[in-house]
Amino acid sequence: MRPGSASAGMKPEPAGQAGHDKDRFMQRRHFLQVSSAATLAASLPSRAQSYPSRVIRLVVPFPPGGPVDGFARLYAEALGKQLGQAVVIDNKGGASGAIGSLYVKGSAPDGYTLLFATASTHALYNLTEPKPRYSAADDFEYVAVLGGAPVALAVAPSMPKTLKTVVIAAKRNPGKYNYGSPGSGTLMHVATERFKQLTGAPIAHIPYKGTGPAMQDLMGGAIEIAVGTLGVMLPLHRSGRMHIVGVATAQRLPMAPDIPTVAESGDLAAPFEAMLWNVLAVPRNTPPEVKKALADATRAVMGTPAMVASLAEQGIFADLHIGDAAAGAYVKAEAAKWQPVIANLGDAIER
Repeated sequence: MRPGSASAGMKPEPAGQAGHDKDRFMQRRHFLQVSSAATLAASLPSRAQSYPSRVIRLVVPFPPGGPVDGFARLYAEALGKQLGQAVVIDNKGGASGAIGSLYVKGSAPDGYTLLFATASTHALYNLTEPKPRYSAADDFEYVAVLGGAPVALAVAPSMPKTLKTVVIAAKRNPGKYNYGSPGSGTLMHVATERFKQLTGAPIAHIPYKGTGPAMQDLMGGAIEIAVGTLGVMLPLHRSGRMHIVGVATAQRLPMAPDIPTVAESGDLAAPFEAMLWNVLAVPRNTPPEVKKALADATRAVMGTPAMVASLAEQGIFADLHIGDAAAGAYVKAEAAKWQPVIANLGDAIER
């Protein structure tokens, strides 16, 4: 049989049949591709609408008992009710908030592991850490800046009752007085070193793993001075267990009219302000629809009278910047504001 001839018993293929079969094959492949694309497209909104379908973990990068933890618990409870899923707190303190931040950085970007970040972890960390292990700008995205609490300085009951007299006593007794902060490189540490620079007070720094341990040592007599936030210190101040000598705001606050500002108490020429703000952060590449769901829920819960009242009891002020663009711009601006201060402090800021 010659090459190319029909096999015995087989009818020759009709003219045009091969082309017709090829057309049908191409049509079927196109149909399958279109169907698959349509199925995928239809599933995307479904996944967005189903979020959240399980428990959400909110990582607090500081120990229980401090101002960040208190704010996070209020927010988590309200957020969970709004989303219809429990939001549980997971305290991962250490390294001035870096341990918890690193944990969230390495988590799946699916909206089920969130970070209750602060000015310390996401404005100051990359300015004060010689070898940073994460970038606040490149490794995270932002859902919303929620607000914050003013920094305050407190002393043991036996200490002088104004910052000016505390500075005088420290200068007369170099090396005698120590102050505790929630950790090296935190906003409270940076703010206090700035105050020391302005006044020349020779007060040594002792870093703790959170505000709570520092407060305990102040009340126990292990240190003479501590820095934290107003809301945490206020009940202890009113009970006489410590004395707040200054709050880092431009004016006295209605919630504590008896407490002077740092500038007033320390006899400074200019206002001295420092606010520990909080921001809800997620790992980079978290789906936009998940961030939107979290942003919408945050907007709904943060403006309620009940939330505003609860925050006020803790000395926290709501200051909302919702959405990745607005919240990210706020974080970037805060880092830019503190950068020259940290540069000016030099070796005084050591982690």
